[in-house]
Amino acid sequence: MTSRYENIKKTLQQTPKTWLVTGVAGFIGSNLLETLLKLNQTVVGLDSFVTGHQHNLDEVQNSVSPEQWQRFTLIKGDIRNLEDCQQACKEVDYVLHQAALGSVPRSIEDPITTNQSNLSGFLNMLVAARDAKVASFTYAASSSTYGDHPDLPKVEDKIGKPLSPYAVTKVVNELYADVFAKTYGFKTIGLRYFNIFGKRQDPNGAYAAVVPKWISALMNDETVFINGDGETSRDFCYIENTMQANILSATASDEAKNEVYNVAVGGRTTLNDLFSTIKDGLTHVKPELQEVKASYRDFRAGDVRHSQADVSKAERLLGYQASHTISEGLEEALDWYVDNLS
Repeated sequence: MTSRYENIKKTLQQTPKTWLVTGVAGFIGSNLLETLLKLNQTVVGLDSFVTGHQHNLDEVQNSVSPEQWQRFTLIKGDIRNLEDCQQACKEVDYVLHQAALGSVPRSIEDPITTNQSNLSGFLNMLVAARDAKVASFTYAASSSTYGDHPDLPKVEDKIGKPLSPYAVTKVVNELYADVFAKTYGFKTIGLRYFNIFGKRQDPNGAYAAVVPKWISALMNDETVFINGDGETSRDFCYIENTMQANILSATASDEAKNEVYNVAVGGRTTLNDLFSTIKDGLTHVKPELQEVKASYRDFRAGDVRHSQADVSKAERLLGYQASHTISEGLEEALDWYVDNLS
């Protein structure tokens, strides 16, 4: 049976739309840009380049045809500036709002800047998109919203208290989205991402995500540090699953809007198992990695012990079907990192 996602992609190729992707030079944003351009869509991108990179856009340009690249317009601006948001939303059909300052540790060190980007910036985008009367608004929510709630797997209507300033901003994003639906009739969809990984995820910097950071360390003969005992578990989700969830959400019916959905696979992988899988996946290029061991250090402040998503709501209301398991995603991601880090 053909999936809803495949049907939507065929429809889009026949009737192109105009999309706004905020944070377009970032990890998820640049992957969305590539996916949409390959579907012959018109894309407006907004990015301040605080965490985004020009080389991500350069790579997208090299992966699409010259005709497809001509469909892309870049606006260098900041979501903290309402005028930039208003300019970006002009004559746009679908908004995919990915711009934010991620990272729990970053938010603990600098809660004010995180708040400005993730709350003021989010509100600016809501107002601009509402006033531009866009057809749909999909935003990056976060699994950090579940906070200290102990239940596994995580279901959308049961959340605990947030454990970091970053998590607070993501909880308030959902509250604002709900208020905009009730007050202005402007319905949105929030996607609670669970540990997304894949090509173009930055391995550098103090706030780099664990998958690219460990791959880079192993490729460069550096120490891999595991926080805690390594039995902390996460629902790691490959970037292609995220592409699907965004496009399904943007094109969803009104009945599926004013909701939040988990975006994940529905599994659990410990950090110890993740390290072993990454190490084994790299031994074909560096056989000596077979003998490498990780170094353990203290648990990190603000982290939850275990995380696993229930994705049945997204399956039921959006037609979401995770296309890649963690193993399948890592196989593709490792190939990209080997090519780009060597």
